[in-house]
Amino acid sequence: MNRYLLSSLTLTLLAAFAHAAEPVSAAAAPTVASGAAPAAAGVVSGIDVQYIDPAVRVQDDFFTHLNGKWLATAEIPADKSSWGSFAKLRDDTTPQLRGIIESTQQDKNKKAGSEAQKISDLYASYMDEAKLDALGTKPLAGELNRIRSLRDKKGVPALIAHLSQTGVSTPYAVYVGQDARASTKYAAYVSQSGLGMPDRDYYLEAKQAGVKEKYQAHVEKMLAMAGDKNAAARAKAVVALETALAEVQWTKVENRDPVKRYNKTDINKLNDLTPGYDLKSGLAALGIANKVDYVIVNQPSYLAGYNKVLASADLDTVKAYFEWQLLRSYASYLSKNFVDESFAFYGTVLSGVTENQPRWKRGVGAVEGVLGEAVGKLYVAQYFPAERKAHMQELVKNVLAAYKDSIDTLDWMSPETKKEAQAKLAKFTPKIAYPNKWRDYSKLQIVPGDLVGNMMRAANFGSARQVAKLGKPIDREEWGMTPQTVNAYYSSTMNEIVFPASILQPPFFDANADDAVNYGAIGAVIGHEISHGFDDKGSQSDGDGNLRDWWTPADRKNFAAKADALTKQYDGYSPLPGYHVNGALTLGENIADNSGVAIAYKAYKISLGGKPAPVLDGLTGDQRFYMGFGQVWRSKMREAQQIVQIKTDPHSPGQYRANGTMVNQPGFYEAFGVKPGDKMYVAPENRVIIW
Repeated sequence: MNRYLLSSLTLTLLAAFAHAAEPVSAAAAPTVASGAAPAAAGVVSGIDVQYIDPAVRVQDDFFTHLNGKWLATAEIPADKSSWGSFAKLRDDTTPQLRGIIESTQQDKNKKAGSEAQKISDLYASYMDEAKLDALGTKPLAGELNRIRSLRDKKGVPALIAHLSQTGVSTPYAVYVGQDARASTKYAAYVSQSGLGMPDRDYYLEAKQAGVKEKYQAHVEKMLAMAGDKNAAARAKAVVALETALAEVQWTKVENRDPVKRYNKTDINKLNDLTPGYDLKSGLAALGIANKVDYVIVNQPSYLAGYNKVLASADLDTVKAYFEWQLLRSYASYLSKNFVDESFAFYGTVLSGVTENQPRWKRGVGAVEGVLGEAVGKLYVAQYFPAERKAHMQELVKNVLAAYKDSIDTLDWMSPETKKEAQAKLAKFTPKIAYPNKWRDYSKLQIVPGDLVGNMMRAANFGSARQVAKLGKPIDREEWGMTPQTVNAYYSSTMNEIVFPASILQPPFFDANADDAVNYGAIGAVIGHEISHGFDDKGSQSDGDGNLRDWWTPADRKNFAAKADALTKQYDGYSPLPGYHVNGALTLGENIADNSGVAIAYKAYKISLGGKPAPVLDGLTGDQRFYMGFGQVWRSKMREAQQIVQIKTDPHSPGQYRANGTMVNQPGFYEAFGVKPGDKMYVAPENRVIIW
């Protein structure tokens, strides 16, 4: 399982910072020691001090003190649900990708069938809006006819198999990944899926009733646009069916338990979970059943519940549901009226965005989704300086060394468990910037002028590529992100930490800045991803990536007590009236944030080699370290999107990733002179310090 610095939901958060020279207010910084080292020529602090609000004491609100002037003046762009350091960095990268993609269109020497030709043709097919308007729903005619021709519910397993291969959301998802208890081989997994809104709460909570009503109206309009003369009644039936599915789905907190989600089931006994429903035949249609003798079912009770929901639904409702899911999945690739209606709900109603992205940005996103590594190969060659990788390798080495030392000094863990933790840490595999082996797209066919067909062929290509893994050795060179992705991740089954090229630039990594800010930013990201291997979920897997309890009972109890305290801490945060952070849902990310900063701070201290850090922009090295972390989470979010984040995202809102982490860091108190009576002060015995 991959654990991300940011979920896909919050990838809209990233930014490059200008370096300013406004001094920090006296309230923010204690007196600088006379023995501070002089700054090297040309070295900058890397801290955006022009955004500091001197009216807010750092000791009372670190996040607002550091980012207050930005928070007061920055406006979220009309086509964004949020804005901040992450979103801006992504926005700065997108024109670079556009240039790369459009350069393939101008390349007169590209060969037929080459990656450049595929990039060029796919982008051109997306940008030909006039042709898409003329076609309307004709590109979906075959798929709509397949659904409408369903004679009885016995055909549903095969239909689900086909639609899932075509990139359409269905009531359950089948995917291939490493076996969580036998990580040297691939296994097939079956998981709950199939809702058109972000989470079950949108169907079941009374305070989301208004959104649900607008969702039903949206379903009705989409069905009507596709020619359904009974759209109102069928939309009502579809939403009722999805509500019934939501009622039997597991919550996101329940889904965080890797042991509970691991239910190894003999392939010949799979249908026992769904009496009367031939789930095995659905897997056979996917080409899986003949390659495996077992599958791993994530939520057995959901499959049983889905089976009852399907049995009680009439055939016309079932057809309407699949038509809706097809339209929802492909609306972005159809005529403008479908694009606009889809945006009206998913952009405006759900996220509060008032303006769709320019078509070229959406086109870049479509190409990245299909040919991400082909674009990434060109991106790295043009925009990634080789020296960044060498510097990053050194930072990773230092943070891993600090983690090793930290494990040895833990006062709450026994020598027996420490030995196991060190064995796991020693097996971590770092991946930096870009893959050693690029993905092969030779079997993917891209046809000029056929956008929907191209997206369907891309979905089938991806599905076939995954199924083909079954029975083969684990591909340890594979990446789960493209180099141009502004993010990072940890994989528990691979036991690897991965840092794409695009995150290795300001504010995360600044080649011109003193290393204090780099350790506070990218160093904390490194520590964050390492810490996922030791959070409440990752700590249940060993160094080989297998689910295995390597803890003594007493140590696990000690760890659980600390985790419970962190859960309660974040439960207390409320970004919106009536909505609190879910401490249980965000626990793994909160552990990673807190532990990542703590370990990065130790690594920074080690890197100084006993020498004093220079004072830059009136800030000590320790202050710049913590500010480097805090400015990464500079962000604003529309209210509707904030609700989506609270409901679905395992990450806490940015202000709590900053402040919530700082109150547990002893070094933060020393760096800024935080004392009893200050709002950021938490008594030492109540600070949650884990790794």
